[in-house]
Amino acid sequence: MADQVIGFVGLGQMGRPMATRLLEAGHRLVVHDRVPDAVAALVALGAEAAGSPREVADRADVVLVSLPTPAIVRDVAIGPGGVLEGQRARTLVDFSTTGPRVAGEMHEAFAAAGREVLDAPVSGGKAGAAAGTLAVMVSGPRARFDALEPVLKVMGKPFFCGEQPGAAQVMKLCNNLLAAATLVVSSEALAMGVKAGLDPSLMCEVINVSSGRNSATQDKFPKSIIPRGFDYGFTTGLSHKDVRLCVEEAEAMGIPMVVGSAVRQMLAVTSAKYGPQSDFTSVAKVLEEWAGVTIGGERKP
Repeated sequence: MADQVIGFVGLGQMGRPMATRLLEAGHRLVVHDRVPDAVAALVALGAEAAGSPREVADRADVVLVSLPTPAIVRDVAIGPGGVLEGQRARTLVDFSTTGPRVAGEMHEAFAAAGREVLDAPVSGGKAGAAAGTLAVMVSGPRARFDALEPVLKVMGKPFFCGEQPGAAQVMKLCNNLLAAATLVVSSEALAMGVKAGLDPSLMCEVINVSSGRNSATQDKFPKSIIPRGFDYGFTTGLSHKDVRLCVEEAEAMGIPMVVGSAVRQMLAVTSAKYGPQSDFTSVAKVLEEWAGVTIGGERKP
């Protein structure tokens, strides 16, 4: 395993720092992205460039992908010129968030060719990708997970979720629903507090030692909303996609998601108003506009 060649397709906000960590850990890396500058940046660090996902899979033993949408993942993995057409790679590791149904399609297609897929969606954002502190949720063949665990540990802490295809995708969708939901409802609560004259930083301090404590009041408000940066590192479009996938998968399983549907709508409004490339903390700006307040500024004496 020490001499294996690793392929990496998708060098965006998450993929680039993950691939960089692999190079820094001494792995030989073959990379591809539709954006030439993204490839050039990794080549400058020692990676080898490939012209297509298929070429990556022709030259690597295992291919890792980090891509924005299920449709792109499907195309890169099993579409024309995709990883499955490569002659060398026997394993695909998908760090993307696709949902369990697309994961199942890929598992089936690769299994028919005598190959394997590990679903490995990650959580922790750009900062976690750069620091190697991502949560890596993995499902697929246990033996393949065990073999690749040292590689996965370069990115963060792997959690084996089971051998059922798509199990890790369900885990990721549940996590991202909760992350988005706490952001939306915390935005409502802080908008109300500010409207009543409360200081938002003080509100977060109180909430964070009380029963309302959550990831939004602990991290997103102090780091990105109250300072007015709106730069936490996860786009509104991706958050909306993840929550939409979660609600759709839940409905397909016969599980109603009343609150999840409301969160999806709030992210849709945010995306329509500020654009899908806006940071998902921009949902707070929607609540600010509706309430006629600004959640930010210096703490009052």
